[in-house]
Amino acid sequence: MSHAPAFNPTIRQLRAFVAVHQLRKLSAAADKLFVTQSAVSMLIRQLEDGLGARLFDRTTRSLQPTPAAAEMLATAERILRDVDSLSGGFRDLAELRRGRVSLAITPTLASFLMPEAIGRFAREHPGVRVVVDDCAPDQFVSRILGEHVDFGIGTPERPGAEVDTETLLRDQLSVVCLRDHPLAAPARKTVRWADLGGHPIITVRPGYGIRPLIDATAAQAGVALDVVNEVSFLSTALWMTASGMGASVMPSAFAKAAGNPALVIRVLGAPRVSRDISIVTKRGRSLSAASQGFIATLRRSVRAWKPAPA
Repeated sequence: MSHAPAFNPTIRQLRAFVAVHQLRKLSAAADKLFVTQSAVSMLIRQLEDGLGARLFDRTTRSLQPTPAAAEMLATAERILRDVDSLSGGFRDLAELRRGRVSLAITPTLASFLMPEAIGRFAREHPGVRVVVDDCAPDQFVSRILGEHVDFGIGTPERPGAEVDTETLLRDQLSVVCLRDHPLAAPARKTVRWADLGGHPIITVRPGYGIRPLIDATAAQAGVALDVVNEVSFLSTALWMTASGMGASVMPSAFAKAAGNPALVIRVLGAPRVSRDISIVTKRGRSLSAASQGFIATLRRSVRAWKPAPA
């Protein structure tokens, strides 16, 4: 009994597929690939015939990807990234003369960790492109596991066996308040969770980022928080606190990086809650020389970072 030979898509077919998926038009894809529209159409038809699946539904104005195309996209993009890296030459990649770094990070962390590190890396390695996926906290681990990025920088809410973490910056949950606030008394080096009772508190929305940890720790300490404002971004909590709307609960690193002299930062104790920021990678996946180089630059940047005094 004979079997049909396995179909192996060509790189040209995959490039045509990704271009059409991005641009939704044969003409635009042809312009991007510097080929004719009929050539793109033929490549897509060959790919569909070989796979035995329709990849695009034709409408009068555009091409709409089918579920099969959506399933295939990440794999096709990954293959093309690998091919592009290979064509650049191993020596150029190893010596960081060219390459690509892609990382996932939440907007809050990116606002104070990325500018210095990316600026320094760009000066040292202008041929390496850095792509930042600024994702929501609940998308962070899935971006890494799905290999949409090379690695992530953050704090996985539920790190499992699928990822490895390596500490970048040690951090704790803290309370941030104005200098004349009762919780800012000079005698207090730390503030107990129980001390938050009766004070208006600003923090992130329920279920978002650190909020489940805050609620669980407050309950463990036997205190009911008087949450008067719930925000999506810690930067909002900081200006609210600076305006006298209440004390904020957040990781200390972000408050220190903001460097507002009107605010005092006190680590929360009893219990003290660690919120270390880590380099997060998919288990079993090796990082490229470019990614390793960027992480090394980031570590130097963090070591040189001098947060404002609490």
